[in-house]
Amino acid sequence: MPEALGPSEAVLAAAVARRHLIDGESKVDLATSLGISRFKVARLLESARESGMVKIEIVSPLGIDTDRSAELREVLGLHHCVVVPGSGAEADPGVSAAAAALLTELVTDRDVLGLPWSRSVSRMVDALERLPEIPVVQLSGAMVTPEEDSSSVDVVRRAARIAGGGRHVFYSPLLLDDAASAEVMRRQPPVREALDHVADVTLAVIGLGAWAPDVSTIHDVLSPAERRGVTRAGAVGEAAGVFFDAEGVVVDTPLTARIVGLTGTQLHGIRQVIAIAHGAEKVAAIGAAVRGGLIHSLVTTAETADLLLARH
Repeated sequence: MPEALGPSEAVLAAAVARRHLIDGESKVDLATSLGISRFKVARLLESARESGMVKIEIVSPLGIDTDRSAELREVLGLHHCVVVPGSGAEADPGVSAAAAALLTELVTDRDVLGLPWSRSVSRMVDALERLPEIPVVQLSGAMVTPEEDSSSVDVVRRAARIAGGGRHVFYSPLLLDDAASAEVMRRQPPVREALDHVADVTLAVIGLGAWAPDVSTIHDVLSPAERRGVTRAGAVGEAAGVFFDAEGVVVDTPLTARIVGLTGTQLHGIRQVIAIAHGAEKVAAIGAAVRGGLIHSLVTTAETADLLLARH
């Protein structure tokens, strides 16, 4: 048990703690001002902590779970990790705001930003307030669903208006009916020109889908036979139309040749890829994408972070 402070010493310890910890006064200056030794100042500060007079609490002002963020970043070996309290759809606004804040923090005026179609990326752009004057490149064709009224072109345009550095967009579905149609689409000059700029992208923000109902937009629009074909190819998840297996290795599926967007090689070539993903059903896909080096940073929820930590 710490030694109890007498009334007089308790008053002095409180004054020393307040002036040092809150006002930032040095121990040397405190000793001179109070006419006591530096060792006495140090002892008073230690007594203030041990007695419970001083309680130190680290609180994030950004609505971020800093402890989980630091632990998950270290365990997964990520460049950056931001964990938002909560779970499910209720956490979406916080996740979007955190992703926008992370992008704003990391992006520089030397970057080229790449954005694919993704519901989470669209919501992040809604939360963006500023970007340096950089170009924004569309990474994939559009995947419009009844629940969403925003396409990949719209996502890039909105981000480009904030940045003011120009944009490279193209009009094409993400998934064509067959490989021949997709190849014709890729050869169209506007599409080819925009896709040529994918090689310039240095920073991208993507969503991650698990290969299961309701957690991959692509999965939900396919026939049962098409879904089974992707499963047989070993895919457990997809990012911007790039499919990967349980180790994060990019795999060719029956859909790969039908997709208009960046390739797995191009995704690997982007210096910094931030993924926005959360939900218990996406945990395996997130872990695989990390193992395969497809993503470098992650924005997720506390629920998902705990499940990822439990797996590791």
